[in-house]
Amino acid sequence: MAAASKPLPKPTPDTQPFWDAAKRHQLSLPKCKACGQLHYFPRPFCPHCFSWDLEWVRCSGKGKLYSYVINHRPAPGFEEEAPYVIAVVELDEGPRMLSNLIDIEPTPEAVQVDMPVEILFQDVNEELSIFKFRPA
Repeated sequence: MAAASKPLPKPTPDTQPFWDAAKRHQLSLPKCKACGQLHYFPRPFCPHCFSWDLEWVRCSGKGKLYSYVINHRPAPGFEEEAPYVIAVVELDEGPRMLSNLIDIEPTPEAVQVDMPVEILFQDVNEELSIFKFRPA
């Protein structure tokens, strides 16, 4: 497992099911039982209709690159990775997720909006796995 030298997410009661699924290398998101919408980031109510009646559902982790930026001036803890791609991915199921795009040259010639991507998980310690995306 990779040593964690950068800031890591701290699960809360509202986000714990998301991080538990990530530890199993699965993507699970909250789905509203009232309106049927999935959402990311996890929160205790639906941001679409404000219902509190949610369930967790497994998602494919497949989608397309919606937007991106190539970061050349990283924040502390990310210096060894510069330049790197910060991506907004639109999942096939609808929600958009912010993450990194890896396994691709971080250049405008290589990274293209609407390119198909898929999620992958990286174990950072015994309790936590983080997610990133790569070209599909």
